[in-house]
Amino acid sequence: MKEKLRLLSPALLLLAALVATAYFLLKYESEYLWKVQELNLFLDTPLFLKQQMVTSGWLLTWLGTYFTEFFYYPWVGVLILCLWWVLLMLVIGRTFRVSLKWCVVLLIPVAALLVSDVDLGYWVYYMKLRGHFFAATIGTTLAVAAVWLYRLMSSKFYLRPVYMVVSTAVLYPLIGFYGLLATLLMAILTWRLKGMTLGARIIATVVALLSIVFWPLFYYNYVFYQTSLGNIWWTGLPLFVIDQEFSAYYIPYYILVFSLVVMAALYRCQCPALLKRPVMWIATQAVLVVAVVWCVQHYWYRDYNFHKELRMQQCVENLNWQGVLDEAAYAEEEPTRAIVMMKNLALFRLGSQGDKMYHYKTGAKASTADIPVSMTQVVGRSVYYHYGLLNYCYRWCLEDGVEFGWRAEYLKYLTRCALLNGEYRVARKYIAQLKHTRYHREWTERYEKFLDNDKAIQADAEFQPILHLMKGDDILGSDNGLAEKFLMTQFVSVESDDKLFQEQALIAALWMKDIQTFWPRFFQYAQSHAGEHMPTHFQEAAYLYGNLEHQVDISKMPFDKEVVQTYKDFMALAQQCQSMSEEQMKEVFYPRFGHTFYYEYFLIRNQKLY
Repeated sequence: MKEKLRLLSPALLLLAALVATAYFLLKYESEYLWKVQELNLFLDTPLFLKQQMVTSGWLLTWLGTYFTEFFYYPWVGVLILCLWWVLLMLVIGRTFRVSLKWCVVLLIPVAALLVSDVDLGYWVYYMKLRGHFFAATIGTTLAVAAVWLYRLMSSKFYLRPVYMVVSTAVLYPLIGFYGLLATLLMAILTWRLKGMTLGARIIATVVALLSIVFWPLFYYNYVFYQTSLGNIWWTGLPLFVIDQEFSAYYIPYYILVFSLVVMAALYRCQCPALLKRPVMWIATQAVLVVAVVWCVQHYWYRDYNFHKELRMQQCVENLNWQGVLDEAAYAEEEPTRAIVMMKNLALFRLGSQGDKMYHYKTGAKASTADIPVSMTQVVGRSVYYHYGLLNYCYRWCLEDGVEFGWRAEYLKYLTRCALLNGEYRVARKYIAQLKHTRYHREWTERYEKFLDNDKAIQADAEFQPILHLMKGDDILGSDNGLAEKFLMTQFVSVESDDKLFQEQALIAALWMKDIQTFWPRFFQYAQSHAGEHMPTHFQEAAYLYGNLEHQVDISKMPFDKEVVQTYKDFMALAQQCQSMSEEQMKEVFYPRFGHTFYYEYFLIRNQKLY
């Protein structure tokens, strides 16, 4: 009984590791998995399949996008991914004859595949390899399965070298790099298999190397034309290049390849010296487990603001504006501009931006990423859409679709923009595409009812505020990738009689902190909202500017007593803190005045836009 437990303990450890992986993915990465499937697109059409077949490795993108769909329900996608890893470990174990006593080593390639998915962070917006979340797992499984067949093949009649040639010719167009990896593993395994002469081993090795060189060149010249010559041996792998190459992200793939090469080189090696010493055997297993856990923990991308952005984006997509504010209310770190923009959008949709805009922590913290991240890429499409600049939302969807591949999120925004513009034939085209997805058909049912129905659009709670903001000119130009600055400039520079538009114009004037820009917008807002209570932050700005420059007589304006008293208290404290640095003043002022425009005007400066 003890011997059986001793033999089964490594296998139980593998199972426990997968259960723990599933738990942590669901607990900490649910919103990330949701975003992955939103930035994915699989269509059950022959045309979609043909579109994948223009480059080698097409089977990976086709299957990868198919399985990524299931992250719509994160637990379903995680279950499928873990089952793939179970299959992969079984295939690797059988192929390289990994003893049950040493099956802990099977955690290494799986851990590398896990890290390749969870170390991406903001790369999720810039990934060009479609279906990347499953691609490496599927490719590795098929590659090792091909090596398994090679091992089982007879060494007679040079069947193995022939199999190498045929296998590379078949697998390369299907799984790209992983087909070449399979051939490399076969060449290494050749020197460990029994029953082969030295001449046969040399021939098999030479054939393998020639196949790795020849077949990519053959397919490049005669079949696939959409791959550059320098990348033909790496198709099926993601390209981590923006303005430069970020080679650190290839580390999980290096570990994956290295672990498989070592297992092929040590085929059937049981390390009997260690097995005879139970203490050393257990210690070696423990070291492997600790090393794997440390690597996964070290490379797992953790950024508080990144995950908060994702949760807020999910709320925006569901029109859950209170959910956006609930996320914004609790901030452990200085927020990014994406968080601030989504918070302001939610306040606008709930009608309380003028009273509560500064009740939330503000900031402009750069993304914790080693790649250049633009907030336009993160939330640009969303804020342009909800603020009525549909041409810019449409433009970014089209440009990113060409650059990164079409995604469900892009098609959804393209649909809504077309509906609001009255372009029903165009909207019908996008809806027809989304109907060929697994989980977005329900979304199309909601928006299909607006086709050729202007009255339904004007009465819809989602569309009504956007229609108000579409009063301005939406002439397509350049936003220089600075969505927030462009939006604010647009609002203050366009004349409109619409009340909601005027509110945003006045908020934009506050954002600019320019007194000459503020007063015309303030008076226009006051006239159109005569008899209504002036929002607190608008009063604070008027009272502050009136006292700073005395260009406008504010003595007869009906300011709230609290607005006046808060200003006096702020200035009195400012007199007492003249010797302090700005950072010291922030710590003193924020508890009492952090919710006011006074604090925003004097102590929030030089925030970087990106």
